[in-house]
Amino acid sequence: MSNAGIFRYFKTSPEIIRLAVMMYVRYPLSLRNVEDLLHERGIDITHETVRFWWNRFGTIIAAEIRRSRVQAMQNFRHRRWHFNEVFVKINGVKHDLWRAVDHEGEVLERLVTKRRDKKAALN
Repeated sequence: MSNAGIFRYFKTSPEIIRLAVMMYVRYPLSLRNVEDLLHERGIDITHETVRFWWNRFGTIIAAEIRRSRVQAMQNFRHRRWHFNEVFVKINGVKHDLWRAVDHEGEVLERLVTKRRDKKAALN
């Protein structure tokens, strides 16, 4: 859907509305925090305006994000993840921290063991 159709009756530019909604959705911010961040950038709106925009455009923008993520994931034919090992000290005792990390860098699983046992960590 084009921006002209969605934002037709609003005086504020579509970029500002999209920025405010994305800041609220993407980051763990309150409505007042979004208001303050936009105010620092010279955009004077209230937190109630951000709430109204979120109620009005949140689902549309979320659907666009989902669509773009699905398209990006289709470009990756295989989701890749890797397994790494880190040594950490807990209360002065050396332990092994095993982590499964996906292609985006997010930790999928963690396991802490006292002994180095890769087979147990993989299961």
